[in-house]
Amino acid sequence: MTIDLYTFPTPNGRKISIALEEFGLDYEVHPVHIGKDEQFEPSFLAISPNNKIPAIVDRETGRSMMESGAILLYLVDKTGRFGGVDRWTTLEWLMLQMGGVGPMLGQAHHFLRFNVGKAPYAEERYAAEARRLYGVLDRRLADRAYLADEYSIADMATWPWISRYEWQGIDWADFPHLKRWYIEIAQRPAVQRGYDVPMKVNDIPIPE
Repeated sequence: MTIDLYTFPTPNGRKISIALEEFGLDYEVHPVHIGKDEQFEPSFLAISPNNKIPAIVDRETGRSMMESGAILLYLVDKTGRFGGVDRWTTLEWLMLQMGGVGPMLGQAHHFLRFNVGKAPYAEERYAAEARRLYGVLDRRLADRAYLADEYSIADMATWPWISRYEWQGIDWADFPHLKRWYIEIAQRPAVQRGYDVPMKVNDIPIPE
């Protein structure tokens, strides 16, 4: 029961490699080098029409899947694991990652790391939104261990974006509950293995 994983070491890609490790599923990695525009190759577009990683092909069913949130839900349905205590709560926090944490922190990376000084208004806007989202997550984790009460795909989806906190200008002193959650998940062996797929780029950043 092997899954073909098409990916690159980005937060979205790491969601699925971490999940496959956590689910204990056999998978074969196919790197798609987005810096070389390999995501536009016809063979990959046949699997991921939106030319984005990650994507999977489940050899058992023949189904191909694109979009990381959909892939995570597919894996939950396939295995019956990591759906959280309550499905709708898990979906809430998964959708927050898909619609908020990912897109907004991605914009923070664009302006705060790669285009510093080019658009001060955008830098201020996305730095503030990053802090706001960190606050939302911190408050959620103040009285529970994980976003959906037990470890779930909501955590697997959100954690890789927080792992780029150094790109987001975050002061961890303001977010102690999120920091606790982040460090705890970083210590999971499956997360450590999945982080380095399809190749190791750096050690997992750990806040002081």
